Amino acid sequence: MKIAVTGASGFIGRHVLAELSQHDVELVAVTRDPVRLRNLSDSARVVKMDIARPTSDSFELLGKPDILINLAWDGLPNYKSLHHFETELPKHYQFLKAMVESGLPSLLVTGTCFEYGMQSGALSATMQTKPSNPYGYAKDALRQQLEYLKQTKPFNLTWGRLFYIYGEGQTGTSLYPKLKEAVMRGEKVFNMSGGEQLRDFLHVKEVAHKIVNLALEGCNFGAINICSGNPISVRRLVEQLLSENGWEIDLNLGYYPYPDYEPMAFWGTEPVVPTQVAQIKL
Repeated sequence: MKIAVTGASGFIGRHVLAELSQHDVELVAVTRDPVRLRNLSDSARVVKMDIARPTSDSFELLGKPDILINLAWDGLPNYKSLHHFETELPKHYQFLKAMVESGLPSLLVTGTCFEYGMQSGALSATMQTKPSNPYGYAKDALRQQLEYLKQTKPFNLTWGRLFYIYGEGQTGTSLYPKLKEAVMRGEKVFNMSGGEQLRDFLHVKEVAHKIVNLALEGCNFGAINICSGNPISVRRLVEQLLSENGWEIDLNLGYYPYPDYEPMAFWGTEPVVPTQVAQIKL
């Protein structure tokens, strides 16, 4: 089985590559900057490609993979930027459509919990999507475009909605690296929000494990949550990280306001993935 991964040099991509290396698959890592993957195992093939400019032979350049895991997406973490639907949405649809029309059998794309918008509480993948920021809107629109594409060109599709991820290699503007950096600098106080918002957090290694398992299972699940299923307050997560790592720093709660683009309490309901899923016969 040959699996190609776009966004391979990104935060999640690197962990997905590491997880895939534990399986008997032929791995193709797709990136705009091969230098970022110079330490990748020799068993994987690195392909330099800008998915914003696909060519007629892009599918062949990737070695005609059996599965494509599409993790690429620019413009984060600015969720309110119009860039998401003005640039990212058409770019990704044209690239993925070209892959499918060239013969790609199975596709797994990562979506986002922001597709649910301001809905609170436990969020099931069967719920109606109501995106309320440009990022969530663009992701949800891409999912719908791919579902319409399936009606004219059948292929296996899994749309994995990601919730809150943390771990090594995360962008420096995120909670975990900011906390770690403050501790490493010897700061006495860590400024944060009130921390009472409930979220669904999952370590990036577990996220990668779930993504790879979904891809290997057959990649025709439709929309599905990639989450822990367990709500935890942001404050509790920070306290947990401090305890697990033996870090000491005082928390300055309430320094930052709560974000206005997400509800105070929401989390995913973890799906029960069937052992056998009907795949589209290609």
